[in-house]
Amino acid sequence: MQRFFPALVGLVLLVAALSSCLFVVREQDSALVFALGEVRETITKPGLYFKYPPPFENVVYLDKRLQTIETRDPERIQTAEKKNLLIDSFVKWRIADPRLYYVTFGANSGAAVERLQAQIRDALNAAVNLRTVKQVVSSDRDTIMKEIQSSVAQRAKPFGVDVVDVRLRRIDFAPEISESVYRRMEAERKQEANRLRASGAADSERIRAEADRKRQEVLAKAYAESQAKRGEGDATAAAIYAQSYGKDPEFYSFYKSMDAYRSAFAESGNTLVLSPDSDFFRYWDRAKGDKPAAR
Repeated sequence: MQRFFPALVGLVLLVAALSSCLFVVREQDSALVFALGEVRETITKPGLYFKYPPPFENVVYLDKRLQTIETRDPERIQTAEKKNLLIDSFVKWRIADPRLYYVTFGANSGAAVERLQAQIRDALNAAVNLRTVKQVVSSDRDTIMKEIQSSVAQRAKPFGVDVVDVRLRRIDFAPEISESVYRRMEAERKQEANRLRASGAADSERIRAEADRKRQEVLAKAYAESQAKRGEGDATAAAIYAQSYGKDPEFYSFYKSMDAYRSAFAESGNTLVLSPDSDFFRYWDRAKGDKPAAR
């Protein structure tokens, strides 16, 4: 046993020496190989690599995955109208140059986040200060995000950082102006509603007037046609009466007298004040058997 112990110790030391000389770079990391405090090599591809054991060389790993910076509290930004807006944003970034990144921030990602947040805040102020509330909220929102991304990307490039995307997640009015903005919006909506009501009332009156005009035209046309028909009927009736009267004047006179009796005595209690020898009773006397007096 004592013979094999030195060999075992030597094997263990050999394995330890080899493990200190080998290192693995994962898919998600970049590696900086330092030789006596200076960066000797930058490795971005995953795999198994060799180095000299410490203290001659050591390795620092940096995360090269896409990372996100989210604002904890909305930024208070003033517009060109001197109105305060609360803007909540987030940024997507990653380490593009591990050597520059490490020289600037070391292995402290918190320092990089603080620097990027300050640059984002400056770019956001510069973009929003030149625009109105309406432009920030709606019309120029995409343009503002592109401007911020371009500005921050240029500032962050010397630090080895690539800014991939900037988004304005939420834009709210500051509490002190929210009430006045809502009141103005309410007044504008009421004004628009009143305008639409007035326009609707005018259209309603116009449609009613047009309908009344057409109604009067239709009634007048119908009345004219009815009068024309009535006139034609009266003319035809007069012609028939004249023809009948010409054939038998005595029967025609009798028929008209019967019609007069029917109208006069249609209701009980009717009273007629006439002379007994009136021509009205001509056929009445004949019905009693008297001969009508000569007329």
